[in-house]
Amino acid sequence: MVTTEILVGTMALFGIGFIGFLGLLILSGLKVVKEYERGVLFTLGKYKCMMQPGLRIVIPIIQTWQRIDIRVKTIDVPDQDAITKDNVSLKVNAVLYYKVSDANKAVIEVEHFGYAVSQLAQTTMRDVVGEVMLDELLVFREKISRRIQEIVDKATDEWGIKVTAVELKDVELPQEMKRVLAKEAESEREKRAVIIKAQGEVEASNNMATAAETLAGAQGALHLRTLKAIND
Repeated sequence: MVTTEILVGTMALFGIGFIGFLGLLILSGLKVVKEYERGVLFTLGKYKCMMQPGLRIVIPIIQTWQRIDIRVKTIDVPDQDAITKDNVSLKVNAVLYYKVSDANKAVIEVEHFGYAVSQLAQTTMRDVVGEVMLDELLVFREKISRRIQEIVDKATDEWGIKVTAVELKDVELPQEMKRVLAKEAESEREKRAVIIKAQGEVEASNNMATAAETLAGAQGALHLRTLKAIND
């Protein structure tokens, strides 16, 4: 009798423990995917599906998943030593904006996609700067930024990454080149000043010639002009 009671009690405890373990197992499999996230689900290591926002169930041990943020991210591309097409050494940095357009590819096709995008942006920026002259880099900065964006976006498309914008922040020139550009700008201003002065002299001489012809053609005009000058 006692043995039967002990057996029943043991089975009851075992049942309670099993139910509790099963409950914990189910609760541990409940996952919440936020609106700005996507989940990549794997079953026994094989891709199964993409988890949309909401409450989702992941079977423990059998299934695993990876959370991916699909919001726009910013990469601060550090200073890069580059040489322009006219052999001017300089440092250039930029900021890159991108987002995950396909979470499956971002997980399966590339490891650490953020790091990969950063490295690709650095090499692309150096290559593009090396294809242009210094004057083009300083004047057509937006055009060069779009060129970098197009190249990086095309290369990262197979990773499920969309590059939305690239902006060149700063172009740092050597001190010697800054002095040369300052002298060039000063010479250009002096050139414009000389040209403007010469144009003024030409206009003044043309006006004087016109006035002389008018005075010579009108009878008594020169005499009146002489009297006006004496009066002044």
